[in-house]
Amino acid sequence: MKILLVLTSHDRLGDTGKKTGFWLEEFTTPFYVLKDGGAEVVLASPKGGQPPLDPKSDGPDSQTESTERFANDVAARKQLASTKNLSDMRAEDFDGVFYPGGHGPMWDMPDNPTSITLLEAFVRAGKPVAAVCHAPAALVNVRDANGDYLVKGRKVTGFSNGEEDAVELSDVVPFMLEDRLRERGGIYSKGADWAAYAVVDGQLITGQNPASSQLVAEKLLEQIRKA
Repeated sequence: MKILLVLTSHDRLGDTGKKTGFWLEEFTTPFYVLKDGGAEVVLASPKGGQPPLDPKSDGPDSQTESTERFANDVAARKQLASTKNLSDMRAEDFDGVFYPGGHGPMWDMPDNPTSITLLEAFVRAGKPVAAVCHAPAALVNVRDANGDYLVKGRKVTGFSNGEEDAVELSDVVPFMLEDRLRERGGIYSKGADWAAYAVVDGQLITGQNPASSQLVAEKLLEQIRKA
């Protein structure tokens, strides 16, 4: 079992002058869920190398069991520091793909031709595609075999408008993820703000927020094992 985990390479939070990137726990929890589940996990990003970490996700209030495990995992830290270039990845080499969130993906994933082409290859092959929190932004311009938006008519979730308002970034992000998923024809639903919530529709698995990362990774493993 081999799973591709795709991280953002974007490090600027709009025009605020602040840093962003991937959310640490949304990477570490799925990373260990998948590895402990017996999968080989390959890390990639659009630019390769060390992906940018959202500094807020590395603060004392954001630490979890998985982030603490990662802090002491020399091999995993080395792997993260040298992610493969996304353009070198091929869907046929993997059983599934997982996109962690953080605000970074809102900028470098929606219109990324390499990511779109790769995701469409996973879809054509019938392999599961998973994304959590802001990472469903990577799905908004992906199309199915009929040329329709992938999320059209499918049950999806992602970081909600209410949660974006709560972190006071609704005027900073390039678009509101909940709104864009609905505009693309997605059947969007959500749980309570900050509570774990994930939706499965065929091969598509999406999670609402950081608390949902474990659930999404577990559902991805379930899909691959069934296949």
